Amino acid sequence: MSYYQPGILATPVPTQARHLFFALESIEALPAAIDRLLALVDGKTAVAGFGASLVKALGARVQGLKAFPALTGVGVDNPSTQHALWVWLHGEERGELLHRSNALEAALAPALRLVQMNEAFRHKTGHDLTGYEDGTENPHDEEAVAAALAEGADGLRGGSFAAIQQWQHDFKGFAAMHQQERDNIIGRRLSDNEELDDAPDSAHVKRTAQESFTPEAFMVRRSMPWIEGDKGGLMFLAFGHSLHAFEVQLRRMSGLEDGIVDGLYRMSRPITGGYYWCPPLQDGRLDLRALQAV
Repeated sequence: MSYYQPGILATPVPTQARHLFFALESIEALPAAIDRLLALVDGKTAVAGFGASLVKALGARVQGLKAFPALTGVGVDNPSTQHALWVWLHGEERGELLHRSNALEAALAPALRLVQMNEAFRHKTGHDLTGYEDGTENPHDEEAVAAALAEGADGLRGGSFAAIQQWQHDFKGFAAMHQQERDNIIGRRLSDNEELDDAPDSAHVKRTAQESFTPEAFMVRRSMPWIEGDKGGLMFLAFGHSLHAFEVQLRRMSGLEDGIVDGLYRMSRPITGGYYWCPPLQDGRLDLRALQAV
């Protein structure tokens, strides 16, 4: 039996998904809501993450967890829209996810209120809506476990830190670019997904090359596209044994390391940002021993 929420590492990304974000409304009603959450989150078809404010409301502390910091780079902004609780629902059919979302929202009231919901889906075999393959350099197997899951005492071992940003793409602007310019933004050829030997320093794959950091900044990405009306982009989601890998990559992308901004910002921008701690499992249920009052 898994000691971590298996939905974190399951591949490929689900066919359909929903990201649900909740604000804390009543501390008094929280214990009963947490009990109901445990009954609805299996870690496989529903992955749960606790924000720092919710952990504090439970009188606890998770080492390394904090609120997502708004980060201003060289001409770019990464906003913070931190919430108390995040639940990532997996499924095969949108109607099923709607009903599960409604059940979860009702179960957590009045302690927690749903304040944001984003539907996501798998495009092709795991591609961004720009057509480029996403997550090409993801670690696999034991390397994925090492990158995504924390070690430590009972209640912490198997936990994971999630970083989430909703990126909104400029599809029309990107489509107006020459194909070579688009490839240079990503650092890969669209035609065969091969890295460009002569990609500019601003290319996304160069800015985020995980092995180029000291220490190396490996994390497991489980991003999925989203569409709302005529808008769309990528729900970026990464899991790590800490938040370090995500933070150093975002700082470099934003030009704070060497003044070079990731080309990705030319065709997309983040509009949300949040950090969450995903508890491990014990006997198939969320293991909240780390959240006992300190």
